Amino acid sequence: MKDAVIEKFRRDNGLEYTRDQISVNSGGKHTIYNAMMATLNPGDEVIIPAPYWVSYPDIVLLAGATPRIVKTSVETGFKMQPQDLEAAITDRTKWVILNSPSNPSGAGYSRDELKALTDVLMRHPHVWVFADDIYEHIVYDDFRFFTPAQVEPGLYDRTLTMNGVAKAYAMTGWRIGFAGGPKELIKAMAKIQSQSTSNPCSISQAASIEALTGPQDFLKERAAAFQKRRDLVVGMINDAVGLSCPVPEGAFYVYPSCAGVLGRKTPAGKEITSDLDFVNYLLEDKGVAVVHGEAFGLSPHFRISYATSEKVLTEACRRIQEACAALQ
Repeated sequence: MKDAVIEKFRRDNGLEYTRDQISVNSGGKHTIYNAMMATLNPGDEVIIPAPYWVSYPDIVLLAGATPRIVKTSVETGFKMQPQDLEAAITDRTKWVILNSPSNPSGAGYSRDELKALTDVLMRHPHVWVFADDIYEHIVYDDFRFFTPAQVEPGLYDRTLTMNGVAKAYAMTGWRIGFAGGPKELIKAMAKIQSQSTSNPCSISQAASIEALTGPQDFLKERAAAFQKRRDLVVGMINDAVGLSCPVPEGAFYVYPSCAGVLGRKTPAGKEITSDLDFVNYLLEDKGVAVVHGEAFGLSPHFRISYATSEKVLTEACRRIQEACAALQ
C-alpha cells in the first residue's frame, strides 16, 4: 500500500517519498486527526481559511489547540490572500491548513496563488503546512492542480501532503486516506494510530492499491461528468431570485450567496434572517436539503453538493427557484 502511495505522489505531484515518510489511515479525516493529535499542545494555533470543511476546527479543538479562522470572500474567489495569511501568523502558529479544491466552495488555488502563500510561509519556518488534496482529480475547465510542496520545494520538510481514494475513485466507504511528510512527523502519527485504530482494513488497502495503480484515464471522464452537473447547477441557481452563485474550479460543490433573500418573508410569514433560516425553509417547504454557510464559517451562503444525477439536480434547483420566487 505504501509503495502504491509513493508512486502516486511521484506520478501526479512530482514528490518523492520513502516508506517511512508515508502514513496510511482509515480515511482522510483520520489522517488529519492523527497529525493534529501528534503535534498540537494547548496554546498552539492552526490557521484555517473560511469557508472550511467542518471537521478542521473541531479536530484542532479536540487536540487542545486554537483554530485561527481567516475569512475569505466571494471577491477573492473564497481563497486566502497572502496579506491575510501574514497577518494571522503568530509565534504560536503550528499549522496552516490549505484545502484545494475546497469543500465547501470548490475554490482551487492556481500555481501563482499557491506561490504567493508559500512565499509568506518561507518567512516563517516554525509554521507547518497541511495540504488537503482530496479533490485533486475533480477539477474543471483549464484549471491545473498543484500542491504546496510541489510549488515550493523549500516547504517539503514541513509539509504533510494528504490525499485518499474517497473522492477521486468514489470509494468513500472504503475509508482509506494517506499522507506523505517528514519522517519524524509520520513516526509521531504512527504512535497515535497504533494505540487507536491500528492499521486500516486490509481489504480496503487491497482495493485502494488497485485504484492507485490501475488505469487512470477514467478520472478525466468523471471530472467531465461533474463539470456538466456544475454548469447545470450554477446556471439554475443564478436564475433564482436573490441568489448568486460563483463558478467553482473543482470539487463537487457550489457555495452560493443568499444575501439577496435576507429580510424577506416566507409564504407562512416567517422572516429569513440568516442562511440557516433559508436552508430550513428550503427543507421544510420544498424538501430540498442543503447546508447553511454558518456551518462552514462563512455566511450568508449555503452549500449544494452536485454529486448526484442531473435529473435530481434539475428538480432540486427548480424547487429552489420556486422557493425564492415565493418569498415576499
